[in-house]
Amino acid sequence: MPSLGTRLLGILLYMIPWTDSLIFGNHLFIKYPFIQIIQVPAIPIILIERSIPFGSLLLFLAIFLGLVRNSKISYFLRFNALQSLLINIGIIIISFIFEIIFSPFLNSLIIRTFSSTLFISLFSVIIYCVWSCTQGDEPNLPGISQATKMQL
Repeated sequence: MPSLGTRLLGILLYMIPWTDSLIFGNHLFIKYPFIQIIQVPAIPIILIERSIPFGSLLLFLAIFLGLVRNSKISYFLRFNALQSLLINIGIIIISFIFEIIFSPFLNSLIIRTFSSTLFISLFSVIIYCVWSCTQGDEPNLPGISQATKMQL
């Protein structure tokens, strides 16, 4: 069973993909302003990324080199660090697709619906991962967890 500090750090690691997924909820935040409260856990990561030049890249490299590749750190923490980074990479790829392909159609109903659905799905994934970390379990996400275990 991982220690309380390890579990808290595991939870904090999942705030990194959460910060990048917030962009998909813009339409929901405008329509329902009361749900902006779910942005609060991402504020420390956003401040770190924006206060340092190339902050998101440096944070990614620090987590990858400092946690994932350090065999002295517990497997639980390394697993959650790598899984959160893989989720984040997927979110970044999806956001690039949105910017490149769907940019002329950003205000269409289909794109707003897809964006909101993606945001709610990512929120559910992050909540599941955070809940699993609080229980001391490894979150089992199909495909991502297998890729994580193969790399560790």
